[in-house]
Formats: sequence, C-alpha cells, structure tokens
Amino acid sequence: MNEYPLIADHGLIGDLQTAALVATDGTLDWFCSPRFDSPSIFASLLDSQRGGHFSTRPRGEAFATKQLYLPDTAILITRFLTEGGVGELMDFMPVASSSPSEQHRMVRMLRCVRGQISFDIEVAPRFDYGRRPHHVNVDGDGALFDAGETRLALSLILEENVGPLTNKNITEAGDLHNTLHLEQGQMRGVVLETGPDVVPRIMHPDEAQRLVDDTARFWHDWVSQSTYSGRWREELERSAITLKLLTYAPTGALVASPTAGLPEQIGGERNWDYRYTWIRDASFSVHTLVRMGFVDEAVAFSRWLRDRITEQLESETGPLNIMYRVDGNPDLNEEIVADWEGYRGSYPVRIGNGASGQLQLDIYGEALDALYHLDRVGVEIGQPGWVAVCGLLEWLADNWDQPEEGIWETRGGRKDFTYGRLMCWVAFDRAIRLATSHGRPAPMDRWMAERDAIYNQIMEKGWSPERQAFVQQYGETVLDASLLKMSQVGFVSPDDPMWQSTLTAMDTELVSDSLVYRYDPSASPDGLRGSEGTFSLCTFLYVDALARAGRVDEARLTFEKMLTYANHLGLYSEEIATTGEQIGNFAQAFTHLALIDAAITLNECLDDPAHRTRRPGHRPKRVL
Repeated sequence: MNEYPLIADHGLIGDLQTAALVATDGTLDWFCSPRFDSPSIFASLLDSQRGGHFSTRPRGEAFATKQLYLPDTAILITRFLTEGGVGELMDFMPVASSSPSEQHRMVRMLRCVRGQISFDIEVAPRFDYGRRPHHVNVDGDGALFDAGETRLALSLILEENVGPLTNKNITEAGDLHNTLHLEQGQMRGVVLETGPDVVPRIMHPDEAQRLVDDTARFWHDWVSQSTYSGRWREELERSAITLKLLTYAPTGALVASPTAGLPEQIGGERNWDYRYTWIRDASFSVHTLVRMGFVDEAVAFSRWLRDRITEQLESETGPLNIMYRVDGNPDLNEEIVADWEGYRGSYPVRIGNGASGQLQLDIYGEALDALYHLDRVGVEIGQPGWVAVCGLLEWLADNWDQPEEGIWETRGGRKDFTYGRLMCWVAFDRAIRLATSHGRPAPMDRWMAERDAIYNQIMEKGWSPERQAFVQQYGETVLDASLLKMSQVGFVSPDDPMWQSTLTAMDTELVSDSLVYRYDPSASPDGLRGSEGTFSLCTFLYVDALARAGRVDEARLTFEKMLTYANHLGLYSEEIATTGEQIGNFAQAFTHLALIDAAITLNECLDDPAHRTRRPGHRPKRVL
C-alpha cells in the first residue's frame, strides 16, 4: 500500500465551488467537478489503480519536497529539491463566480529556479468514480479528455514558438504521459478546465501570471477583513482560509470536508462521505466567523439556513434534515463504489450518506443559536423567517422528549442522548431571547415551560451521581466529549462544582496526553466494527472548556500540543490515530471551526488577569 500518501501529506486548493488535494510529491489525487459533491475526476487517494490522478515529479532521480502556501492565500507551492536543480510547482484555482458554474479551472505552473530539472507528467483522469470511460485527443494546444457529459481540457502555458510537448504518448486507458525539461528561469505549465464545452488552447505565461495575481489579490483582500489580533494569528487565518475554501459560494453552504471515504481507522469500515452541509457544523460556523470578523460569510450561510427552515420538508424525522447537498437538495442516497479498495485497503468506499435520514434533535439548537448570534451583530430575522422559526419550535415542543441517533450519528439505534436534550434547551432559550429582545409574538409560556422541563430532566437524568459527571445518555455512566459544549452554550456555569467534576471525570476517561476521544465505543456500542482515533474537534472543545473553567495554563498547554498535530500547512483531518497520524476526511471544517473558537476563548482568558490567577480545583465563592 506504499502508493498511498499519508492523509496529512496534502494541501488544499479550491475556487469556492469545488476543491482539490495535492500531495507533497506533486500528485493531484482528489478532485470532483463541478461541485464538491459531484462525481470525481481524480481520486487515486481512494484507489491508486482505478481512481485517476495527475502526477508531476522529477524524472528518474531521488528528490526531496517542501510544500507551503503563498502567504495569506490558497495558492499552493510544492518545491522539488534534486541534485541537478530545484523546481517549483504552483497549484491554484482561480475563484469562480458567485453563480453555479459547470466550468472550473485549475492552474499548475512549473518553474526551474536553480540548475536544470526534468519532470515526468502523467494525466490519468477517471470520470464518475471510474465508471465512465473517456477518449483523449492531443494536438498542439494541449489535450482533451472527453467522457460525454463531462470534458477535461488540458491547455498549455507556453511562450510563442516554443515546442509544447516532448516524448508524449497515450496509453490504451486514455492517459497522457509527457516529459518536460526546464532550465533555470524557464516556466511552463498547464490549465485544467472542466465543463461540457471546454477545449484546449495555448495560454501565454503573462496571462497565467495575471491569474496568479488576481487570485492572490482576492485572498489578500478577504483575509484583511479579519478582526483577530491575538496570539496564534497565523494559525487562525489559515483555518479561516480553509473554511472559506469549504464554502459553496452560490448558496453560502459550508461542506464538512471536500473528501469522501477517508477512514477513521486504517483498514476499517468507518468511511463516510462528508461533502455535504450539516446543519450542525455550518451553524457553528456562524458564531466562529462572526468572532473573526467574517460577517458576510456568516450572513450568506444564514440565508441558506433560512431557506431550510422556511421550506420545512416535514420528513419522517421532522421539519429539518441533519444534512443537505450544497444547493439544499436533501437526496443523499448512500451507495458503495464497486471494486474500489479504499484508502490503504479501507473498504468500503461510500458516496452519499445514509445518516441523512437520522433523527438528531440537537440540530434545532444549533440552528437557533446561529440565528441568535447573527441577531447580536445586527442581522435580524424577517417576519417570514420568524413565522418559520415558530413553526420549528412548535414541532420541537411536541418532539424533543424522545430517543434519537445523536450528534455522532451512531448506527446502533436511538437513545436518550444528553447532548440532544442540551441543544433542545438551547433552541428554546435562544428563541425566547430573540422574541423578548424584539417584541416578537410567540407562545412564550410554552417555550419557557419546555425549556425548564428540559433543564430539569438533564439535571435529573443526565447527571450520574456515581460518576459525578454529566453522561452521554440517560441511565448510563458513559462520558461523551460533546458535553464539553455545556458551559460554552450557557447551560451551566464553568465554575459550577457539577461542571468542574465533569471535567475531572473526562480528564481520566477521555483524555490521552491532551488528545480527546469522543466517547468509548466499547462501553457504548455504536453499531459499527472497529475503533477510532481521538477526535480533533473534541480536543479543541476541551481547550475551550478548560479555559472557561479557570484551568488556563492547562488549556494553553493542551492547545499548543494540539497545534503540533497539524500537517505542514496547518491543516487538520477529522481524527488523530494512536501513532499521531491524521485520519478521517481532510480537511475537516469542524476541526478548524473549533480551533478558532478555542484560540479566541483562550486568548481572552490569557489577557484577563482574573483568569490568569485561577488554578485547577479552584472553587469560587459565588457558586452556591
């Protein structure tokens, strides 16, 4: 399986409608078009033989590589260091329009910056997860890979009167092989363009450079909107750029990850398709983006969320689904890609997501919390939206007290998860606050009664006297890291002795040298075989909770340790294996959202003398 790079050995590029992964050896091994959730064109990351790839590497000699982003941009540079010379590969996608487009471009520019260097280039697309054959035509302008409804044009970046291709050949599978020799100072490259009507053409280097400059200018202008000026600015801005790359600009929807099928356990079956928009994840993004000053992105997503709330599909699981496609389509039928072996043998490879039909009650709290945070920065809900919110709360008032699948999308049956009840409390609490602050008509007596009933139920059934902690589900003693949100959302004071003892219990059971597990699957079966790593989202939630609880020094050390698990570009997947290897889909929006939140909270606590003087075990007198 040595043909598979590490998951962490990738950079992410995108154009705000789709994205691609580029490995440290210059291989483009994941790209779907025209949208994040479209069928793949390159996917050797999930099957090295059948998935398709675009590789660019020095020819016939040992080489080392370095990878970095052009500062404050999503322009990726891969440097190749050889005995004969040093080359650079610049990869980026010019930002697409704000309207849905079938046509997308990816630029790959090669330079020789020292000595001389020859590259072997192999373009081997596999359309529709390798299920749709194609034919290829090569001429002086480049190459056209035609799969019928989808075409991939490879245009050459060349100066006039320069021979375009040398030693080119076409395989029976329709792959293009080429050799390119560069002397110091020379630059060549290609532009990949997808769409139904694309054709190859010659592009002059000056035009390619304008694309670089325009793309860099876009990212510089966008990053300059950040209002964050605290510690860890570079890490937070890289996380913010990553979140922007995972946003589908035409609707404002944030995908959980641009990838599918990357495993939570190497060789295991916990392999899911994350190229969709979860109500939960995207709602959390509102608070995070607002805290960094990116209000426009928060507003754009709120419109997508408003549309989901207003349409209220009334499915079997309630007025909201837990996830949708980026355009709001709820159809996420799950299937397995036949014959694909999966990343390093992690079978099956799933596309679509069968969890989309689950009942997860927490999403209503996250949706209302997002609207509440927007309201606090001046983005109010209109009358149609408020009527829809009232309809949502009417359904929730009748349905919150029932078993569900929960935040972690277990496939072991519905249970009374404490986190689900917690976020139902948030839904009523935020709706009450919104109605009160704006004098909106609302059934306040019922909302307050339901809110208080949930609070009392959690205190009675979600608290374990045996564990001296809030627990994952009623009647059990299993801990769950999702409950780290309890103090963040205001359900308990971070100084409350019940909360402090919950953190102490989590320290013992869920924390492993600062890294945090979601829960213990052996103690709380989730219906799936195998195990998983620590959950990076939960580690950053832990940092936030520690800081709020006065354990600021511990929070900072935990945060700094977690930063060492980022890849060379500051990117995170979903989980960390016991070996320290990143596993799960990459890059993971939830992880980067939690990183930003944890850093901002920790920074505020470090700047507050009152927090700096508190120590573990501190019990302030104001909590009775």
